[in-house]
Amino acid sequence: MAQFLSIPVTSEGTQLISARGVLLVEQASTTTVTVAYAGGSTGVDILTITHATQSSGTEMRDLIQDALVKAHDPKYAPEVVIAVSPSKAVSGIAIA
Repeated sequence: MAQFLSIPVTSEGTQLISARGVLLVEQASTTTVTVAYAGGSTGVDILTITHATQSSGTEMRDLIQDALVKAHDPKYAPEVVIAVSPSKAVSGIAIA
């Protein structure tokens, strides 16, 4: 069954991102997290989550990673959507 993360996005409501096919989650900067997915014409699609500035660390990356792990945990397998509650506002999600 497909699994998705549900992420609230300012002025856009809640957006779903796939929890399948993830190769890497990276804190690319203090305001972005990138998620690399297998597939696409180049072999990899990059999803960028833009969020409010973090002073340091990997808080948002860790939140996304933890939600992805939960999505693949058999205890939560019946859940199709895993809610993510970031402490920093998310202002956009885009894939390239």
